[in-house]
Amino acid sequence: MIRVGLVAFGMAGRVFHGPLISSVDGLELAAVVERSSDHAAARYPGIRIYRALEELLGDASIDLVVVATPSGSHFDVAKQVIAAGKHLVVDKPTAVRSSEIAELIRLSGERRVQLIPFHNRRWDGDFRTIQKLLQEGALGRLVFMQSTFDRWNPGQTRRPWKDDPGQGGGMLLDLGTHVTDQILALFGRPKAICGEVRRERDGEGANDAFTARLDYEGLTVELGANCLSSLARPRYHLRGTHGNYWKHGVDPQEAALNQVTHIEAEDWGKEPAAAWGALAATADGGMVSRPVEPVPGDYRLYYAGVRDAVLGRAPAPVSALDAWRVARILEWVAQSSEERRTIDCDWSDEPA
Repeated sequence: MIRVGLVAFGMAGRVFHGPLISSVDGLELAAVVERSSDHAAARYPGIRIYRALEELLGDASIDLVVVATPSGSHFDVAKQVIAAGKHLVVDKPTAVRSSEIAELIRLSGERRVQLIPFHNRRWDGDFRTIQKLLQEGALGRLVFMQSTFDRWNPGQTRRPWKDDPGQGGGMLLDLGTHVTDQILALFGRPKAICGEVRRERDGEGANDAFTARLDYEGLTVELGANCLSSLARPRYHLRGTHGNYWKHGVDPQEAALNQVTHIEAEDWGKEPAAAWGALAATADGGMVSRPVEPVPGDYRLYYAGVRDAVLGRAPAPVSALDAWRVARILEWVAQSSEERRTIDCDWSDEPA
C-alpha cells in the first residue's frame, strides 16, 4: 500500500485528487495539508491533517506527495518534496516556466524520485476515442485537427490567484496545458507555432483567451480556449482524406467527481448517446455518417499508472519531459503573440 499525502484541499484536491486516489487499489489517501480548516477530514474520516508542508514531509510513512496548490507555488513546493526524497505528482502546470520544470527534472533525477505531471485529460473519453479512430485509420490521412475548450464565464473567478499572472493564472497555462499535452501525446513535437493570447473580459487580469496553430508535416493543429462562449464550438473537429469527426461537449468525469469522495459507479466515464460524436467517412463508394460510441473516460488509469511507476513496475503514465515540452510550446505561443510572427521550434535545449 502506497500512503499518499495531498498538499492543499482546494478545488484540485477535493474534486480530482482525493476521489481518484481513494478509488485506486494500492493507494491510500493518508494525510492532507490544510492550513486552517478540516474539510478533508470531514470527507475522509480517519486521515491525518497537517497544518504545514514541513509536517507532512516529516512523516516517514508517506511515500507519495501530491502537489495541488496554486500554480505559482508548484515549483517551490515540488522542490521541497524532492529534497525530502518523496515521489510526487504535481497538478498542471508542473511549473509556470519551462526552465523551472527542467530544474525539477534534474533534482528528481539526482534524488531518484518519480516526478509525474497530472495531465489527466489523456484519459478523457473523447480523447481516447480520437486515439482509437486514428489507430484504425477511420479518417484516412489526417490533415487538420481543432481542439477547443470554450466556456461562458464573463465574471470574476472565485479563486483570485487564477486571474493573477504573477501566481501562474491565465487560460494559457490552465486549459492550454491540457489541450497541448493531448496533441503532444498524439503527434509529438511540432515544427512551428503561431499564437494569439488575449484578455477579452472586462477589467484587468490574466489572459482569458488564446488561439494557437501547431504545424506538423502535412498536418495543422489548432488549439483554443476562452471564457466568453455562450455557444461553444465543437470540442474536437478532425478532417482527413476519408472523412471528418466532430464531438461537442466535455468529458463528464469532472462534473461527476465534484459529487463523490470515491468512485463506485459501474458505468463511470460513459456518456449518453445524445453526447456521442459523429463520424462522416467514405465507405462502400459513398459517404456514410454515423454516431461513434466513445471509449469510456477513466482518470483512475492515470493514478494506477502512478502506483505502478512508484513500485517500479512500469514507466510513469506521463513523463516529466512531456510537462517541459508543453511548457515550452506555451512559451512559444506567448512569444508568437507578443512578436506577431510564427516561431520555428528549436528543441535543442530539451532536458536530457
